[in-house]
Amino acid sequence: MTYEQLEELIELIYQVHQFDLKGYSRASLKRRMVRIMNLYHLDFVSLKLHLTNEPAFFPVFITEITVNVTEMFRDPGFYLGLKEKVLPYLATFPRIKLWSAGCSTGEEVYSLAILLHELGLYHRSFIYGTDLNVKAIETAKKGIYSLRKMKEYSENFQRVSPSSSLSEHYTAMYNAATIQQHLRTNNLFSVHNLVSDGVFNEFHLISCRNVLIYFNEQLQIKVLELLYNSLAQFGFLCLGSKEILRNVELKSKFTLIDIHHNIYQKID
Repeated sequence: MTYEQLEELIELIYQVHQFDLKGYSRASLKRRMVRIMNLYHLDFVSLKLHLTNEPAFFPVFITEITVNVTEMFRDPGFYLGLKEKVLPYLATFPRIKLWSAGCSTGEEVYSLAILLHELGLYHRSFIYGTDLNVKAIETAKKGIYSLRKMKEYSENFQRVSPSSSLSEHYTAMYNAATIQQHLRTNNLFSVHNLVSDGVFNEFHLISCRNVLIYFNEQLQIKVLELLYNSLAQFGFLCLGSKEILRNVELKSKFTLIDIHHNIYQKID
């Protein structure tokens, strides 16, 4: 696929489905498009025809085009940063609202729930998990994961909470692990597109990790403004180790709390 063909597809998707991919990184999009073509044995013309004439294909296409790489307690140092530098401050609030933006299949939401539970804060917290991938959100709502994966996630958890075991927070049956019900009551999963949808609540903490790297600079600024407007005064924005606030104007509205994991606090 050439970059000219990629641009043609981006415009086609926008005109037919009103789904805007114009601000996404071209290199990443091209890799995903080629993967879809190989996966479904389509050439460029066939892909265009499917996107135009096969309504059932578009949700499948979006599922494949969106990147869903996640795990529980991914980057344990980030959760340690929350535990030591953020949550003691939020513990002074009567209610704590959190948003996991781009939550994929929900592992980050449940990681936050477990961390809050261990600190005695989950009962007065509410976590929103959103993603544009409908299939991923349906998986997140179920809270059921591969037992093999959960055992792998245990290594991450041990670095965050050495005195506990991740197995205390799920029920194993055959090859599946279900997150315990008391860790699911204060979570809400829904579809939300950071590119086109607006502010829907005011949060004390927003985690948007490994998402902005797929956007160009202009779209990054647009999404960061959405996240800023969704934060309560003195709320925390968590971008993760791979992303920083580069825009000077936006940067001036935050103070840096954790330089290694790019955790910021809204001050303006």
